[in-house]
Amino acid sequence: MASEAELVGAPPIPAIDTAKVRRGRRLQPPSLSSFAVTFFAVVLLAAFLSPMLRTVSTAIKSKAQITETNAPLWPGDPATFEFEGRKYGIYHVPIEGQTRDLALVVKGRQESQFVDPANPDAGLITWTGSWRALERAWELAPQWGNFASVWDLIDFPRLLFNTAAMALIGTIGTLLSCVAVAYGFARFRFPARGLLFLLLLSTIFLPAAVTLIPTYTIFVKLGWVGTWLPILVPAFFANAYDVFLLRQYMLTLPRELDDAAKIDGAGPFKILTAVILPQAWPVVIAVAVFHIVYTWNLYFEPLLYLSSKPELKPIAVGLADFNSIHGSSPELVQAATLMTVVIPMIIFFIAQRAFMRGIVITGVEK
Repeated sequence: MASEAELVGAPPIPAIDTAKVRRGRRLQPPSLSSFAVTFFAVVLLAAFLSPMLRTVSTAIKSKAQITETNAPLWPGDPATFEFEGRKYGIYHVPIEGQTRDLALVVKGRQESQFVDPANPDAGLITWTGSWRALERAWELAPQWGNFASVWDLIDFPRLLFNTAAMALIGTIGTLLSCVAVAYGFARFRFPARGLLFLLLLSTIFLPAAVTLIPTYTIFVKLGWVGTWLPILVPAFFANAYDVFLLRQYMLTLPRELDDAAKIDGAGPFKILTAVILPQAWPVVIAVAVFHIVYTWNLYFEPLLYLSSKPELKPIAVGLADFNSIHGSSPELVQAATLMTVVIPMIIFFIAQRAFMRGIVITGVEK
């Protein structure tokens, strides 16, 4: 082992520039695999969002732009220029090896005359060629008035109230019934529990067309056709999908919590409200969001049971009626569609964290 004197005479060890090392790491090019994953994710996201972007773009376009063959994808109006008290359209004109934006003043078959909007005092410019082959110049002009037109043409507040009321009442019924049934399957032991749960799950695979006529007949005998009862009452009798999600989450909660609550004198209902539900909020919110979106898009049942009561129809049926009347105006149809999806999107973004946490836990941990 070297003595202290030998170490004193040894050359110093050069210091390592950690900042330079970090810069070197940052300058390293990304690997091919990470670039491929990122590129694939961007392409997939663009493909997924393209219909929504097209809907937004169409909703704020004018009808004239939609019928124009060479119109741009973004909302706009044909650019014009006022010359000598009149407005003329602006075209992309190839002149002297470059393309200039000129206003068409005099139209001709072989020769046309233009004026330069940047320098109108220079006079008319003669161009040889067919002006019909030129492309129009467009300027950004979103038509926000399409939404006001939809609001006036359709009784949107009434449709919105009907849909919100159905969604709220149905969500309350779904949560009350599904939480109770899931709690029973997750925490209580009784004969044929597994068989009953299997029968409950088998209803997911039962086609709705099989039960349509018997269900409609029952509601006719009860005198419920023409009211919201055929749509709202079944929500208070649970459904297999939501019961499965809630049960799977409740099974992840340790039973020792129930035993501790029983020692303190808590009964089954107290355990559910004070022990289980406070820890099950993620999946409860997920179920609530599922049902709100389901009710918001509900079309067939309201169309079947509320055909004689147009004042009770939800927004999905009202939108379909609007599309059948104003199908020749795509901008109004797309504007109405955007107005119907605003509230579900707001609800989803507000409950996004709890919603995703509930889906991950119920779908992965069990």
